[in-house]
Amino acid sequence: MDATDTALLLLRVVVGATMIAHGINHWLGGGKIAGTAGWFTGLGLRNGVLQAWASVVTEIGAGVLLVLGLGTPLGAGAVVGVMLVAGLLAHRKNGFFVFKEGYEYVLVLAVVAIALGALGPGRASLDHAFDITVTGWAGGLLALGLGVAATVGLLAAFYRPAPAPVSPAEAPVSPAEAPVPPAEAPVPPAEAPVPLAEAPVPPADAPVSAAPAPVVDRNVDREKAH
Repeated sequence: MDATDTALLLLRVVVGATMIAHGINHWLGGGKIAGTAGWFTGLGLRNGVLQAWASVVTEIGAGVLLVLGLGTPLGAGAVVGVMLVAGLLAHRKNGFFVFKEGYEYVLVLAVVAIALGALGPGRASLDHAFDITVTGWAGGLLALGLGVAATVGLLAAFYRPAPAPVSPAEAPVSPAEAPVPPAEAPVPPAEAPVPLAEAPVPPADAPVSAAPAPVVDRNVDREKAH
């Protein structure tokens, strides 16, 4: 067994054991099947319990096939399908990086699985022992095609996401709940200005009385002359 066979064995065992661990965790860890079913339902998939058991069987089964090197393109295709569903429904919206719950991790596993389908399981495998090895473009495309087909079928049959919640500001208001605008106080009419009392103006042609002429006492003048 040369270095290439050793590297392929290492990849198969690590990826296969990872899938087995995930399947057991979905089955027995945390909330067990009920918790896994709730998680799938939260992703928008109907029949959460069915999805939970399907994930357990698929992940453990794919892992066992890869570790044994038996039906390697089939096991690799199952890994691609699981990672594709997880990437689309759970991780895509979070971006790339795994520490932000992104699709980095599932992308790496899916690409490694496709590479295993193309490169084959190596000599340390049951495929090689039974002489049923499928490698090259056929093995890689078989793994990719199975994964994509399984994903499309699953989403078409079971993906029914709940409508996005509407914020209170965007919610339509029924006529009964519509706020009633306050009654506007009547505006009193503008009061007409009160004219000032005007003094009567005499007509222009009215006669003007002359001042009375002073009265002269002539007796006084006579006394002054004497």
